[in-house]
Amino acid sequence: MPLNLALGAKEKMQHLLFVCSECRLRSPTAEEVFSKYEGVKALSAGTNADAETPLSGDLIEWADTVLVMEKAHRNKVSTKYKELLKGKKLVVLDIPDNYERMQPELIQLLQAKVLRHVRL
Repeated sequence: MPLNLALGAKEKMQHLLFVCSECRLRSPTAEEVFSKYEGVKALSAGTNADAETPLSGDLIEWADTVLVMEKAHRNKVSTKYKELLKGKKLVVLDIPDNYERMQPELIQLLQAKVLRHVRL
């Protein structure tokens, strides 16, 4: 039996998409942190047109779970990508834009909040 069949459900990678405004601080931090988890592929994007990585329909389709930093992000994502979000989990983490990239307090907050919503 091929190894991937023997592993069964554990083989499936979880695709987590982290969304903030500019994709410069919070969501790239989340991408870096959660990409190190076994069984997880993480990406980040921003809702603003000038974001480092602008949010796209392709990214929404790729994701199993979309985790946004603020309610305003959820509103933008759910309005623009309503059809693509069907069957996906959309989570508001309530993490304000008060942190630098990879700031230890941000990492701790991300881990605490994400692990409430996603089984890793």
